[in-house]
Amino acid sequence: MRKPNEPVEELVYQGRIKVPYTWSVGEVGSRFFIELRDNQKIFGKRCPACRKVLVPARKICGICSKQTEEWVEVGNQGTVQTFTVVRYRSDVQPLKPPFGYGIIKLDGADTGMAHLLYGSDPAKWKIGMKVKAVFKEKRTGNILDIKYFEPI
Repeated sequence: MRKPNEPVEELVYQGRIKVPYTWSVGEVGSRFFIELRDNQKIFGKRCPACRKVLVPARKICGICSKQTEEWVEVGNQGTVQTFTVVRYRSDVQPLKPPFGYGIIKLDGADTGMAHLLYGSDPAKWKIGMKVKAVFKEKRTGNILDIKYFEPI
């Protein structure tokens, strides 16, 4: 056994560990993603207390902590509240640069939704610009079924 102040040899394992898992998005997330996948529609949920429409749909209102009940279809167009432009290439990026990450407040929603911006020159982008969702042709039931939002 080592003594209290004795240095410890550092061991490093070089390799990859694959940890397969299944993650459930629950009742609310499932309906939200199924609507994206099957109908190319975006839904939120209205809080019965503060009346805010939350997008993406959530079971509990993050504003007043009440359980949401009413499903509300919102538009596939919205307004960019803020964004940043990505100009570097990485294997984990979902699009070829330049593209953006933005917060988009969809028409009919009271909260912003984080998603990708693409489809035009980022030098022309600005806060307050109108955008519309571009859906993937082959959808699988996740947030990237919306390929990106493009300026209109």
